[in-house]
Amino acid sequence: MTTTMRTLLGGLLLVAATVGAWWAWLGWESGYTVDPATGATSGPYAVWQVAGCVLTLALIAAVGGWWRGPWLVAPVMTVAFTAAWARHAASTDATGLWAVGAALVAIGTASGSTLVSAGAGWLRRRRQRPAR
Repeated sequence: MTTTMRTLLGGLLLVAATVGAWWAWLGWESGYTVDPATGATSGPYAVWQVAGCVLTLALIAAVGGWWRGPWLVAPVMTVAFTAAWARHAASTDATGLWAVGAALVAIGTASGSTLVSAGAGWLRRRRQRPAR
């Protein structure tokens, strides 16, 4: 298999895993919760959902960084996750603030996936060096 084919296949697997993580943790959530005692509104996601999603994305970025490197992982994961999140948010938001959320999601996903995938790539290179 050529390098181009491996990169394309790796990118497609990253897209599938990233969108799958969004769907598994966040994609099914559709409502806000109102506390009857205080009237405070929270949601649509619970803390455990976001934490699970972040940990899953970190694992995907680490594996991707180990095998393909941050130059593929960070942009692919950022676009895939932001697109999945924004599509859902835009369809459920009447205020237009989903665009601000999408920008914040993109910044967070780009930062996190770059850091984790670069760290995994660095560990792989360090592990492969011969001992002195």
